[in-house]
Amino acid sequence: MSPRTVFLSRLIGLYCILASLAMAVHRQATVETMAALIHTPPVLFLAGIIALLAGLAMVLGHNVWSAGALPVVVTLVGWVTLIRGLLVLFLSPGAEVRLFTGLRYDQLFYLYCGVGLVFGVYLTYGGFKATPR
Repeated sequence: MSPRTVFLSRLIGLYCILASLAMAVHRQATVETMAALIHTPPVLFLAGIIALLAGLAMVLGHNVWSAGALPVVVTLVGWVTLIRGLLVLFLSPGAEVRLFTGLRYDQLFYLYCGVGLVFGVYLTYGGFKATPR
């Protein structure tokens, strides 16, 4: 496995685990922060720029569609991050609010945290189990 795949899977996996746990511990604050973020276009624009930058870096640095599931998952994370950044930048504020409301973030909060946690465990385990070549 390439050293870049191992590094990114460890980084993204640990990030997902820690962020999911922190969000679950502070549910109300997280829901309120996300609601405030979606209704503050300048901050949302900045978040979109950061997501676009992170997504582009991952896509340009790790665009691997073979060699097993772990490299493909890491590549998919990069593409999803890039697309999410583009959506945040190009959707109108009203469309972003409708999308956020449609996802029912406050009602399905623990489901979203659980998915992030499981995803993080998979990437972390795969990253620390793999040996860089």
